[in-house]
Amino acid sequence: MPKASEIKRGDVVEIEGVPHVLKHLETKSPSSRGAVTLYKFRFKNLLTGLKKEVSSKGEEQFGLIDCQRVSVQFSYVDGDEYHFMDLADYTQYSLNRPDLEDQLGYLKEGLDDITALIINSQIAAIEVPQVVTLLITETAPGLKGASASSRTKPATLETGLVVQVPEYISNGELVKVNTTNAKFMSRA
Repeated sequence: MPKASEIKRGDVVEIEGVPHVLKHLETKSPSSRGAVTLYKFRFKNLLTGLKKEVSSKGEEQFGLIDCQRVSVQFSYVDGDEYHFMDLADYTQYSLNRPDLEDQLGYLKEGLDDITALIINSQIAAIEVPQVVTLLITETAPGLKGASASSRTKPATLETGLVVQVPEYISNGELVKVNTTNAKFMSRA
């Protein structure tokens, strides 16, 4: 059983008998001597999709859930169902739109390097790669000589996600986006 100080983002733990995946972790170190470091976790319930915030000390223990991590590829969308294919044995999995909430802006057909969490032969959640390459579909025209300035402008990507890009970027360019904070990284 791991301690709170050993849990990292993406781990699946048991809280009150239900599997939860860690989405966000915040560490608070008090300044007084003898005080204990506090860990603030934001979990997502894998059965209901509800979020749960838990604060604990570093020595508190959580029960690990036996889950399998498989590499999948995003195949297609059918209504509100998003379909994924296991790259090893071609097994098909599907998740509903509400289960993917903050990852929808990064999913495009054929996207590889997605990790799926499988519990009891059912897909419970996915983890998108940390960096994805997406096409800019709409933004203001690029300005010549704007590379020296640090000003940005909004750009709509092929998935509908809107990110801030430098002024010299124009329509039709491929850009790399960080999926942890939805920020432009570089041209692809």
